[in-house]
Amino acid sequence: MSEDFYDVLGVSRDASKDEIKNAYRKKAAKYHPDVSDEDDAEEKFKKVQKAKEVLTDDEKRQMYDQVGHERFKQAQKHGAGGGGRGQGNPFGGGGNPFGGMGGGGFEDLFNNLFNGGRGQQRNRPQQGRDVAQRITIDLEDAYNGIERDVTIRRREVCPECDGAGHPDDADVNTCSECGGSGQQTTVQQTPFGRVQQTTTCRACGGEGETYSEDCSECRGSGRVRRTRDVTITIPAGFRDGQRLRYRGEGEPGENGGPNGDLFVEVTVRDHEEFDREGDDLYYTHPISFPQAVFGATVEVPTLDGEEDLKVPAGTQSGSTFTISGAGMPHLDGRGSGDLHVEVHVVTPEDLNKEQREALKTFAEAGGEEVKEGLFQKLKNSL
Repeated sequence: MSEDFYDVLGVSRDASKDEIKNAYRKKAAKYHPDVSDEDDAEEKFKKVQKAKEVLTDDEKRQMYDQVGHERFKQAQKHGAGGGGRGQGNPFGGGGNPFGGMGGGGFEDLFNNLFNGGRGQQRNRPQQGRDVAQRITIDLEDAYNGIERDVTIRRREVCPECDGAGHPDDADVNTCSECGGSGQQTTVQQTPFGRVQQTTTCRACGGEGETYSEDCSECRGSGRVRRTRDVTITIPAGFRDGQRLRYRGEGEPGENGGPNGDLFVEVTVRDHEEFDREGDDLYYTHPISFPQAVFGATVEVPTLDGEEDLKVPAGTQSGSTFTISGAGMPHLDGRGSGDLHVEVHVVTPEDLNKEQREALKTFAEAGGEEVKEGLFQKLKNSL
């Protein structure tokens, strides 16, 4: 397994956070030490965990993309307190080369060098958080397509203050901590020289102003949690575990950024009669001994009514026949899968006198001596 975090998870460098999380779940299930037989499963599992930790954190991922895997790994090692001469410190000397940076260490430094400081990042428009929901449907729903209302809980812009966080008539004061700039600047000595670090003012949240009163509804946050119903459309042919994406139905963005998205993962219940593989369906249908011997046309159920199936003479138990186009619709709307019908010959457990005589004649005609247990023998052979 490659060291590069993107290769570890098997995703592209422009993969979305949800794609990364989905890839992590698959890899984690594959390499978990409790289920994997591979000798190095535990090591691979740890790499998968580390890759997910970094690539799902916006700041860490940005830094990782900018400095590369090896330098990122070294910096995290030193930032965590390692870094003596025997421990790979690229700057020599003992101790942490990024010490004394206010707890942020390497991340603060590189956000400052490459991004102009965290304060500037936080003031940029940011997309709101995505919202995830799961629903369960029947196989018939997946066959026909269906509309469903799902209830989601998300943060929304406070209707009382329109997201401002304070009443319109609240007194406005210049922030005493940052002097109205919304940012606080410090200068620190690092292995790269003197670095000026700018952060968002904690007192005013970067606004440069404070208010005499907070909104009573949202308590100054500008956001409130609400539940609402969203109508979703599940197209015909949808498969178990697939997801729907509704843009803009997530939480509101920050600083004028767009809303996040709503992701709905669909679970399709197992069916009592049909098994599904891709867009094909599988069904087991019973036939009688005479139908198997002489052939017959039988009716088999589908998800769209009954279909005639021709069973040829001499059919053996366990034979499979295909009804083309009677499976699940293709998701692109072009055609359908097939229905595969496996026939099982059913041996009657109780025979009347006429049936016993007929089978006895049948056996004798084939040169078979009729004894007690013959009918059980016939039953076991079918």
